[in-house]
Amino acid sequence: MPPPQSDAARWPELPYAAWKDTCETLHLWTQVVGKVRLALTPWLNHSWHVTLHVTARGLGTPPIAHQDRHFTIEFDFIDHVLWLRTSDGHFRQLMLKSMTVAEFYADVMVALRELGIDVHINEMPNEIPGAVPFPDDRTHASYDRDFAQKFWRVLLSSHEVFSHFRTGFLGKVSPVHFFWGSFDLAVTRFSGRRAPPHPGGVPNLPDAVAREAYSHEVSSAGFWPGGGPIDYAAFYSYAYPAPDGFAATPVRPAQAHFSKELGEFILPYDAVRTAADPRQTLMDFLQSTYAAAADNGKWNRAELECALGEPARPRFVSAA
Repeated sequence: MPPPQSDAARWPELPYAAWKDTCETLHLWTQVVGKVRLALTPWLNHSWHVTLHVTARGLGTPPIAHQDRHFTIEFDFIDHVLWLRTSDGHFRQLMLKSMTVAEFYADVMVALRELGIDVHINEMPNEIPGAVPFPDDRTHASYDRDFAQKFWRVLLSSHEVFSHFRTGFLGKVSPVHFFWGSFDLAVTRFSGRRAPPHPGGVPNLPDAVAREAYSHEVSSAGFWPGGGPIDYAAFYSYAYPAPDGFAATPVRPAQAHFSKELGEFILPYDAVRTAADPRQTLMDFLQSTYAAAADNGKWNRAELECALGEPARPRFVSAA
């Protein structure tokens, strides 16, 4: 049995400036894969049907139905391969290496056709200002194997904490899933009440999609590798709609702050990575920012919450 990983291995350094080009390229590659799932999967509330899931080797789709078969697509960040596998035993693999988005898109479409999967996707990236269609993107072409793997390891460790946090809620709560549009890992809790219509305006995303995604009140948290308004990896937490007093509520740990520009609480990833107990530091952020949303938003916390789950122990329910 291999020795247990250290915190440094589970929570590696991930300086955005050092892998910015790979991050942007990988973002677009995940959109190609995500749009294949989008084209073939029935719509699910809040766009949960399009997300990717963290796996033991990378990021992948759940099984996708096509005619009388199923298939999956998975980014393997250990061997650096994109796997396309079908339920009847066939597969194709593409080596993950520096190549343009146009090349990656063309190779994925060829592999799918060779597997007998006929799919046509919207070739325009979502949620990226100034984006160009996949077949025309010959600018983004970087792939640093080391940083791609480190990114996945951060997702894997974050997924563990997010999943534990998820167990403390009895109300409607999302899976822990990866949104390829915004390129973040997220988990969302719901108050159960309808929300005011979302204003839309997300770059290259239909307003109808944003309005449906935010049809109900939420407290949402996640991990984002950086870019745009902040040039570092960070955990975030926001409420929609943001209740009065939310932004001014003290949260933990001390390194967390409310970003007026983003409209959400931000905790730099380095504050977690370098903490004496990274898991507990992240859990403190998740719990305290959720409490800020729930308390200021007057959620029925007594009915919505429970103790965090424990392995092999059913949640206690008292006799009526």
